[in-house]
Amino acid sequence: MTQPDLACTHLTKRFGDTTAVDDVSFEVPPGSFFSILGPSGCGKTTIMRMIAGFLAPSDGDIRIKGRSVLDVPPNKRPVNMVFQHLALFPMMNIADNIGYGLRRKGLPKPEITAKVGEVLERIGLPDIGTRRVEELSGGQKQRVAIARCMVLEPDVLLLDEPLGALDLKLREHMKIELKALQAAFDTTFVYITHDQSEALVMSDTVAVMNAGRFEQMGAARDLYYRPETAFVAGFVGDSNRWRGRVESVDGDALRLRSDSGLALLGSRHGRALSDGTTADIYVRPEAIRLGHTPGDVAHFDNRLSGTVTSLLFNGAASRILMRPDQGSEEIEVALPQSGEFAHLERGSAVHVGWSSDQGNCFAAEAG
Repeated sequence: MTQPDLACTHLTKRFGDTTAVDDVSFEVPPGSFFSILGPSGCGKTTIMRMIAGFLAPSDGDIRIKGRSVLDVPPNKRPVNMVFQHLALFPMMNIADNIGYGLRRKGLPKPEITAKVGEVLERIGLPDIGTRRVEELSGGQKQRVAIARCMVLEPDVLLLDEPLGALDLKLREHMKIELKALQAAFDTTFVYITHDQSEALVMSDTVAVMNAGRFEQMGAARDLYYRPETAFVAGFVGDSNRWRGRVESVDGDALRLRSDSGLALLGSRHGRALSDGTTADIYVRPEAIRLGHTPGDVAHFDNRLSGTVTSLLFNGAASRILMRPDQGSEEIEVALPQSGEFAHLERGSAVHVGWSSDQGNCFAAEAG
């Protein structure tokens, strides 16, 4: 069995009476892209700081390539870190920025020059060594910050929301760039973010964190299509949610009567739900199909008719909001790209349907 580059076991951090990280365990295989995704205050930055050595765990162990680093100071750990604001030195040119850590290690100048040149080639910016930081674009600065870390050949690179300060278009571009850079260096990346799109696009494995614990860990596709908790279903991607009471259960299939009176069919996917349980059903907007007539959606388990209340144009991700004839909750539905529904406007009558298997059901949580 291949030894993981990073293994955290029963990792816990307490600040007085507050437990910021609560008994978290995970392993990161060599050369993989691992992301911790969660809302602000969930504990993900605390985990990052413990791995880097800036915080000591209250309990648990951190091992890098099989060796515990609890007694190793931050500057001696085989990790490096890219921060959100990059922390490039404006008084130095790019080559000096990248070579800063090598100079601190006392490497001879010819070796530093060679290593800096090599890493500039690998990030696709071979001719910018003499340029100043302020002359670079946001994306180039991002690559230089990574190069400055990678020239030190860390076993693990930690990235603390490094795209957070970029504008939306550059952020979208850098998601692809970061994934390509990680593959080019074949180094283990541990990335923390509150942005689900960043985590889903770039990662081999995503851990969804909430209130100090990992709710679910796995491939992005599994988290999106088969969430294991209500938090993951609501936090990862967009979902419609109905709350109501379970009227009947037949194997994994169940029937729920929503608080507004809709009869909905969903799946409990092995979760313990029984008659009379208060539960939530989550359905992705893209799992719901639009129809012109009732016959267009007649083959679905769930079928509703209603009226368009809003058009949410966003290119390929355009949606409509519709209010069913029965029930009060607006339903978000993905707009097909075929153009056949381009005529829709507020007040248009529509019909929607979806399979019961697309309805993920969970016991309702308080609040």
